[in-house]
Amino acid sequence: MPYAPPNRELAFAINDVARLLRNYADQRAAQFGMTRAKWAVLARLERFEGLKQNELADMLDLQPITLTRLLDRLSDNGLIERRADPDDRRAKRLFLAPAARPLLERLGDLAEDLMGTALAGLGTPEVASLLANLSTVKENLRRAVQKKQASPERSYG
Repeated sequence: MPYAPPNRELAFAINDVARLLRNYADQRAAQFGMTRAKWAVLARLERFEGLKQNELADMLDLQPITLTRLLDRLSDNGLIERRADPDDRRAKRLFLAPAARPLLERLGDLAEDLMGTALAGLGTPEVASLLANLSTVKENLRRAVQKKQASPERSYG
């Protein structure tokens, strides 16, 4: 195998871990009749109830039409409510329905178990260090993306 610098190997490892974590979460969420995407919507609404659909789409990095389909299914299952926005009659605000709370509690237990499996062999100090280091990487990338969005691109052609 050709030599790859550690920085590049880290990028591959992060990508692989993210993919495997998504796959494992999908497998485990299926026992509750959920997908990872639906779970993500519910988890965000648990943290930020009252979001508009476009705000939630931005947070989850989803296309609005994709989010609309997810919201329709969650609404049909009695897990979320769309309520009129008092400041914008065209917009709807999203809230958890009472039936979502016990499900989220079970999904929270599932998340603990899932991450316990993923982090097996790492102690609390190692996990804290990993989190701090990944948070730094995340902030570096967030700033780079914002900087790129603020500067106009050159066109060659």
